[in-house]
Amino acid sequence: MKGNDMLLKGWVYRVGLFLLFLATGLLIFVAFSHFRPMLPPKTDPIARTGMVVVLLASALLARRSKRLEKYWQVLFAFFIASLAISLDLYLPLSRWVLRLLNRELNTPLGLAVDKLESSVTIIVAIIVLNRISGGSMASIYLKKGNIRKGLTIGLGTFVVVAAASFPLSEWLFGGRDLRLERVLPWIPWILLFVLGNAFNEELLFRGLFLRKLEPFFGRFCANLLIAIPFTLHHTGVEYTPEVLMFLAFLFPLALAWGYVMQNTDSLWGSVLFHAGMDIPLVLGIFSTRF
Repeated sequence: MKGNDMLLKGWVYRVGLFLLFLATGLLIFVAFSHFRPMLPPKTDPIARTGMVVVLLASALLARRSKRLEKYWQVLFAFFIASLAISLDLYLPLSRWVLRLLNRELNTPLGLAVDKLESSVTIIVAIIVLNRISGGSMASIYLKKGNIRKGLTIGLGTFVVVAAASFPLSEWLFGGRDLRLERVLPWIPWILLFVLGNAFNEELLFRGLFLRKLEPFFGRFCANLLIAIPFTLHHTGVEYTPEVLMFLAFLFPLALAWGYVMQNTDSLWGSVLFHAGMDIPLVLGIFSTRF
């Protein structure tokens, strides 16, 4: 009987912890999204600052407590994520860069520079804060890992999706008049956009969290826990008329990217896989704007 009670308590603990971490992820990536924050512009900075401070204080308090120390790295990862996306939201670096280049945002180059600036801001913030916390580059999957397997999966999916990108873009993202001669001048900016976005999102979601969550939940549940906020982070997107179908398509992809990262022990296969899947999306955006 005691054994059953202990087992039940263990399951209750794990489910409760899963729901707590899930709620925190949803708060950061959905309610305080750097693309579509839920709070009004006057309220968001104050509430966002409060969230960042509370997460930092919670992580530091956990680190000082013998009983709670095992949670501190997860809490600090939530702090890193919240601060990184807040810096991206409120630092107008892309506007400064575009002004220096004398280019407009609503051009292929402008959108690519804007995405690259957003990605660099988040990536640099994650790497610096992770190092400050004592984490290694390997702890966020920035390592060689099984490079052959990663590149085989990443480049393979990238090439396959790129080859099918015209019909996929027309079907899912409203791509228009997708002819090779029209698309060719966009290719450098599309590559800059998709590689920057994929690197940013794979590091922000899976790279930052998977290793820290696995000791509590195992590989699959850790992957699931971060795939849910990642998918819902894209709620309300305007680049597809079929948002629900897009989210239903995105969720298994999120799990697949996490699986690839865990099984190649590296970020690179997931980044290339993710970048390839973004090509039809960016084609849809470019073809309806330019």
